[in-house]
Amino acid sequence: MTGRDHYYNKAKQEGYRSRAAYKLKQLDELEGVIDRGDTVVDLGAAPGGWLQVAAETVGPEGKVIGVDLQRIDDLEDHDNVETIRGDMTEDRTRERVIDAAGGEVDAVVSDMAPNMSGEYSLDQARSLHLARQAFETALELLDAGGDFVVKVFEGPDVDDFRAEVEEEFQYVRATSPKASRDESSEIYFIGKGRITAPVRPGDELEVEIEEVGNEGDGIASVDGYRLFVPSTEPGDVVTVRVDDVKPNFGFAQPLERE
Repeated sequence: MTGRDHYYNKAKQEGYRSRAAYKLKQLDELEGVIDRGDTVVDLGAAPGGWLQVAAETVGPEGKVIGVDLQRIDDLEDHDNVETIRGDMTEDRTRERVIDAAGGEVDAVVSDMAPNMSGEYSLDQARSLHLARQAFETALELLDAGGDFVVKVFEGPDVDDFRAEVEEEFQYVRATSPKASRDESSEIYFIGKGRITAPVRPGDELEVEIEEVGNEGDGIASVDGYRLFVPSTEPGDVVTVRVDDVKPNFGFAQPLERE
């Protein structure tokens, strides 16, 4: 039995709307993208296989919002799913998604793919365009520490796209789940830990130390973002270089005064 037949039959037997459901299952098992109680936005959600998996994972206390230009049939077994028919490049659709989320979004996932023309270079370029749209949406919606999953076809400019994603997340992993067809050129980027900090590694800035943390490092605040600075005391005003940035706090080293 081919891999395609296996996952197709498995989806039928287990009640999933598409074999693609197992891709999200495998991606989530790999990197823990979705947690119980999360709010998840699924882009290009029709026919609903990823919605089903996300709804099961977040549980009744979570929320899943599916968006697609195509109509998505109601998921009668999942009261925690809301579907929106629209184009995420349009402001009104984005506003509807933001209203539906009602605040923080923990994960944005996208399995969007172009209508295939049969000309790979064209299909790959369209795939990359959709991935960038998903990325822009993720940056707009995700709370600090949120996760992102996006599909793209291998080809030109994909490495550049990955580098862009890496600038906005703690780390990025590229993978092809087992549920992908053997002949498929699709890969998935998993971005873990959305960074919303007002600073980036390498930045140099002057800060005032406001308090001392449990480990003895001084703590400065940059637009509400906590920056840990060793060998400093409250009241010190120092120039620092940012070393590492986490979603909710970062680390910096004081620069020697000339």
